[in-house]
Amino acid sequence: MTIPVKPPAEAPRYIKLNDADNVAIVANAFGMPAGARFPDGLTLRDYVPQGHKVALTDIAKDQPIVRYGEVIGYAVDDIAAGCWVEESRIRMPTPPSLDGLELATRTPPALPPLEGFTFEGYRNADGTVGTKNILAISTSVQCVAGTLEIALKRIKDELLPKYPNVDDVVAVTHVYGCGVAINAPKSEIPIRTLQNLARHPNYGGEVMVVGLGCEKLSPDRLLPEGKTADHEIMRLQDESLTSFGAMIELIMRMADERLKVLNARQRETCPASDLVVGMQCGGSDAFSGVTANPALGFAADLLVRAGATVMFSEVTEVRDAIHLLTPRAANEQVARDLIREMRWYDDYLDKGGVDRSANTTPGNKKGGLANIVEKALGSSAKSGSSAISGVLAPGERVKEKGLIFAATPASDFVCGTLQLASGMNVHIFTTGRGTPYGLSSVPVIKVATRNELAERWSDLIDVNAGTIATGEATIEDVGWEIFRLILDVASGKTKTCTDKWGLYNQLALFNPAPIT
Repeated sequence: MTIPVKPPAEAPRYIKLNDADNVAIVANAFGMPAGARFPDGLTLRDYVPQGHKVALTDIAKDQPIVRYGEVIGYAVDDIAAGCWVEESRIRMPTPPSLDGLELATRTPPALPPLEGFTFEGYRNADGTVGTKNILAISTSVQCVAGTLEIALKRIKDELLPKYPNVDDVVAVTHVYGCGVAINAPKSEIPIRTLQNLARHPNYGGEVMVVGLGCEKLSPDRLLPEGKTADHEIMRLQDESLTSFGAMIELIMRMADERLKVLNARQRETCPASDLVVGMQCGGSDAFSGVTANPALGFAADLLVRAGATVMFSEVTEVRDAIHLLTPRAANEQVARDLIREMRWYDDYLDKGGVDRSANTTPGNKKGGLANIVEKALGSSAKSGSSAISGVLAPGERVKEKGLIFAATPASDFVCGTLQLASGMNVHIFTTGRGTPYGLSSVPVIKVATRNELAERWSDLIDVNAGTIATGEATIEDVGWEIFRLILDVASGKTKTCTDKWGLYNQLALFNPAPIT
């Protein structure tokens, strides 16, 4: 990777990632005009916006365009050195075949253990550890969401102030539960997601479910093993509830019982191995794979060395890098599981009449990402260099330690919801274009890819990885910063920007099954 140190004046600068690359991205904040001359003598023939690609050499029609040392497409026409290689000049390649991939052929050796790192967390009876202390009220059907919203406001206003050790009360609402084919193939995905959300480590084992009474998804299906329906569930259609006011009062009484228990929880010193960190990127740009994602990948390696669990996700944003991932699998079965999830999603998109190219957003393209291939190569940098030790289907609960691929759609909200169901207790979110995304149930650490975003959104960004692009910091420097911040945030010592603002998005289930 060639990252020049930022000069005193804003001289033209580009970033080349691999010796084999025949394109680089312009690093200057507002791009560079035609005629701008780089220190190596390359002269721009066109204006090139920040983050967009410039041809380093002449590229003939149909010849490969290479970034990250990988082919991201083919030239639609002849491209002269110094030209802007914008989206319309790139023909997207076919995705890597899922047949004949290398399976665990280059499993990375284990890195030296990283010992002595701890955080202050809430130890649960099942061995998991929470980073927040929250009462969650689950729901079995969307019909009860409005009622619960009214009850939730009263709980926060009237009850929560009495229990200072409880961070929050949240409602796990959704649009599932009825009007759906409850036993259709793939209906297990939203159901197990809701089941595992109820067991989240930040909820302290205090399960409470509000149902209606006539829905297809019976509320008792959301109860963890050992919990009883009589104590954990209330149904609005119960004949003993003779008014709307009575429904609200019962919800409040049940909440009050659980708040008393949660208020007694205390943080204790836990090893870093008890962390389950979910990684995601949203509002990505061409700097994502240069700064924030590689730094997060370095932090992921540190977490794995410390014995923690780290999840990367977003199937369509790793699909075009799958040939780089299956060789890194810990064993052949893990590699086959990776392929299983890629193939399932290929079929899912095909049935919907779209392909992987539907992923890249207008904002991604404005930020310099020409297509999903380029985006996926940058996204997969979050995975670092450790062996991939396990694969989860959507909504499955994580059991292994180490680096895990948790299959999810790339949608920020759906991915975050599924990672929550898998058990993450800290979320790291990288962004280049910017997004105010947040989750109430876990702390979300926001990492900016560029100085410009970090400065403009200084009260929404927790870590600025843009200093890597200017040569003011290294990937290792920012990786260590992220790692240490994770420990402080998990301990409750440092509040993330989203928690300071109380800026939270609703959860979003992934339901590929039919709706009736």
